[in-house]
Amino acid sequence: MKINADFSTRAIVKFDQSDWVPSPMPGVERKMLDRIGEEVARATTIVRFAPGSAFSAHTHDGGEEYLVLDGTFQDEDGDFPVGAYVRNPPTSSHTPAAQDGATILVKLHQFDPDDRTHVHVDTKNATWSDAVDGISTLSLHRDSREDVRMVHLAPGKGATIDASGGLELLVIEGTLTESDETLGRWDWLRLPIGSTLTAKAGSEGARIWVKTGHLAAEAAAA
Repeated sequence: MKINADFSTRAIVKFDQSDWVPSPMPGVERKMLDRIGEEVARATTIVRFAPGSAFSAHTHDGGEEYLVLDGTFQDEDGDFPVGAYVRNPPTSSHTPAAQDGATILVKLHQFDPDDRTHVHVDTKNATWSDAVDGISTLSLHRDSREDVRMVHLAPGKGATIDASGGLELLVIEGTLTESDETLGRWDWLRLPIGSTLTAKAGSEGARIWVKTGHLAAEAAAA
């Protein structure tokens, strides 16, 4: 299966214009943003867990990165409510579930094989940088391959972000205009290597999840 698998082109998925696809587990559905592979895949996905649903225990050979968008996600390490950002590195394993339901953005098989760093950031209670010219940031993870952060833009504020190593973003709250296209809640955008993101927040501002550098790192390792 290949979905938005040409990383040399701009890709966009509007949350409200894409379909939920059932997973092999009852009560778990997915909106596939990009994917190369079948059930074991290099994939970026929005996953919705119905209340009481779960996935079987499994090991993440290529690592797992997720951000909880709604509800509470759970595994053996505890409860992860809205705003939790987690990185489970290669060789880690868990049994994910959502007693009361949850929706998450998840990225699979996109880690350095030697990465063993676990990350958990509670973005709802973390300390953001002081706003500079209407923009504040919260660093989630940074290494030699990539930079992951949240960015908050004040209403009407424009921003330029270096995407020379590739970029992905998900709008968490508000709206963002890029290339004359307006992105709303849970809309996803990917820009190829050699790009620059030029965007502007809407009248209510915008909060976005942003990852940069990773596409160049993956290309170099291929």
